Amino acid sequence: MTILMRRPYSISNGMRTIRDIPVFENIPILVRAALNVPVANGAVVNDYRLRRALPTIRFLAERGAKVVLISHIGEQGTETLEPVARALGKLISGVSFFGETIGERARGTVRELAPRNVLVLENLRRNKGERTNDRAFAKELAALADVFVEDSFDTCHRPHASIVGVPELLPSYVGLLLEEEVRELSQALTPKHPAFAVIGGAKFSTKEAVLTTLLDAYDQVFVGGALANDFFKASGREVGKSLVSDFDPERMKKVLSNPKLVLPVDSLVIPASAVGSLDARAQARVASPGEVRSDEVILDHGPGTSALLASLAAKAKTILWNGPLGNYENGFIDATDALARAVAASGAHSVIGGGDTVAAIENLGILSRFSFVSTGGGAMLDFLAKGTLPGIDVLGNHPSA
Repeated sequence: MTILMRRPYSISNGMRTIRDIPVFENIPILVRAALNVPVANGAVVNDYRLRRALPTIRFLAERGAKVVLISHIGEQGTETLEPVARALGKLISGVSFFGETIGERARGTVRELAPRNVLVLENLRRNKGERTNDRAFAKELAALADVFVEDSFDTCHRPHASIVGVPELLPSYVGLLLEEEVRELSQALTPKHPAFAVIGGAKFSTKEAVLTTLLDAYDQVFVGGALANDFFKASGREVGKSLVSDFDPERMKKVLSNPKLVLPVDSLVIPASAVGSLDARAQARVASPGEVRSDEVILDHGPGTSALLASLAAKAKTILWNGPLGNYENGFIDATDALARAVAASGAHSVIGGGDTVAAIENLGILSRFSFVSTGGGAMLDFLAKGTLPGIDVLGNHPSA
């Protein structure tokens, strides 16, 4: 398959940043922010994305703008951003919450907002028009403000109303976080060599494009997580009852034959009957790719693979990593944690992304030892594969200020 990749987007080449906004004082500015953070028992349990959103919010507020934040949270469409607003209020002053997203009451609340203050509106996905990019919903959002700022890189790959609809209706600008994401990920497409990439997660069909791009740009590309199971199966190796996806054998064969591709050399497996049990880890054993039994499940990579990855990381000048290497949410964290420590110790320019990947590094307390941490998971992969995203492209076609 031929991958048609665009030239990486340059902020200086077609997009205006918030530094270009002509007037701030008393101007309502609508900011699409990345406020989709984990919430448990009515409280935010990880405020990493909120902290990354602060530079743009502060920049606008300090110049006298009325800052109106819109975002989604969760996947059901029923979740609320109220606890997120409370958490944000602990990081920056002047934050309030309004439990609606559009309509006269929301517009009235924006009108009453004092300059330099921040208003968080309710979850965008409570309205079905957000996901369907409904024109009427986009117009309602645009009616809230005079200027639009895109700062939610993590959703720029989605053709939603707040991402691609609103920028067609308001003068639109790039926020500081989005600017940083584009700059860093564009640089990652032309890495310093030796360059080493790691792609985890699952489903070959969703990773094929980025793997093709990285195999062209990097010296070694390691495929891990459940994604590796697809490659094992395609090469005729037993994967037992492990998670595999449907894939096109011919497309897989092309990637599998690339000499830059690196696969796990051993796996941590358990009996399928032990999945979900309290003593699952106690029943684990290390198996080479050809030794997995038909009644077993691969849930992590083994120590041989971790040693291989550490060796590749130690030699690299650039390391790109997206996606965990094991069944991380169920406690199979050894390979992911080992790679995180190896990358942190490598001295290479390191670029990482993906929610579980970032969470793993945060749990180890070594986040500051990575060169750049993307707020995007799927958005990061799509940007690397295509060099741009729908929510970025539309910003180059903005109305005049």
